[in-house]
Amino acid sequence: MKIYTRTGDSGETGLFDGSRVSKADPRVEAYGAVDETNALLGVAAAGTTDAEVRGILHDLQRDLFAVGAQLADPKWGVKPRKEKTHITEGRIAEVEALIDRAEAELPPLKRFILPGGSPVGAVLHLARTVCRRAERQIVALTATVAVSPVLLAYINRLSDLLFVLARLASKRAGTEEIPW
Repeated sequence: MKIYTRTGDSGETGLFDGSRVSKADPRVEAYGAVDETNALLGVAAAGTTDAEVRGILHDLQRDLFAVGAQLADPKWGVKPRKEKTHITEGRIAEVEALIDRAEAELPPLKRFILPGGSPVGAVLHLARTVCRRAERQIVALTATVAVSPVLLAYINRLSDLLFVLARLASKRAGTEEIPW
């Protein structure tokens, strides 16, 4: 299989069901922002020496492939799909548990902090903002397309986790947070 197909040269792309849409379609914008979030998690994972954080990030990357698959599939929920493309309420509970575990290691926030910190923390703050953009684009998509409420809840919780992981990565690297 070649990496280039030339089928997108006219500004269209193919969805999972074979239909073609504009590369500016809201569905493509939404899963594109999810993909950007995933790539930033890859940068953070590549930059960390913390095996626990790296493992969490790799799991989140797998989740984001599932989110992207759901968004790229107009027949999601209509036809059976592979289990690995499912985001469940149980996974949301796992993400919440990760947030709680990380927060237990962090000092409580008393004011806003500047995004930054350690290099990995800074990348995770950037990933959080891109994740929030993906969330906004998914919400906009719901005006015309049915999107699972579980998927929306997952993306919302993910941005919370990325914020906490950014703080955790910086703390473990010995970098102080700068209050606003």
